[in-house]
Amino acid sequence: MMLQKLITHQAALQACKQCPEMIQPVIVGKPIKASIMLIGQAPGIHEGKIKKPFGWTAGKTLFKWFESIGMNEEDVRHQIYMSAVCRCFPGKNKKGSGDRVPNKIEIANCKTWLEKEHELLQPKLIIPVGKLAISQYLQVKKLDEVVGKQHIVDTPLLQVDCIPLPHPSGLSTWFNTEPGKTLLQDALGLIEKHSAWKELVSLDGR
Repeated sequence: MMLQKLITHQAALQACKQCPEMIQPVIVGKPIKASIMLIGQAPGIHEGKIKKPFGWTAGKTLFKWFESIGMNEEDVRHQIYMSAVCRCFPGKNKKGSGDRVPNKIEIANCKTWLEKEHELLQPKLIIPVGKLAISQYLQVKKLDEVVGKQHIVDTPLLQVDCIPLPHPSGLSTWFNTEPGKTLLQDALGLIEKHSAWKELVSLDGR
């Protein structure tokens, strides 16, 4: 029943055309019943070609992190629900390097889809990746204030554990220098010890 609702939800999401500056296609992960949600920021230009989230360089780094705590890319894609703050490529930043940050209207438009996924899945753990994703759940000025800690998100819609990660972009040096390097390992350690993660790793080991 839930799986069919997720399939219907994703079909409606992929038909969304609310944001004229966003570049389609809409990128979604597999429609799976999952106890963990991985929340990205927005797809990059290459994800639009291969049509899957975290499908390029940043994804390779992210999946290396996860492999270090027991789950490879295939495991993650098949057992963790992959979502994002925005689901279309925002385009390149005209004032500098990197991709454009989605504006408040675009984030608000896409938030309705994300909230529906929260409602359907009622996850036990949310892993937001990058400052934009983290800020949807926690107040954050600096990454070192929130990464490396386990938080509880308590809203009318859900109460869930939240363990933030930095964005694995090649443009970022945060997770390769201190204190980011240590805080990243602290965060991965917390994910590895979480009951929802341990359950999935246990299933993979059967």
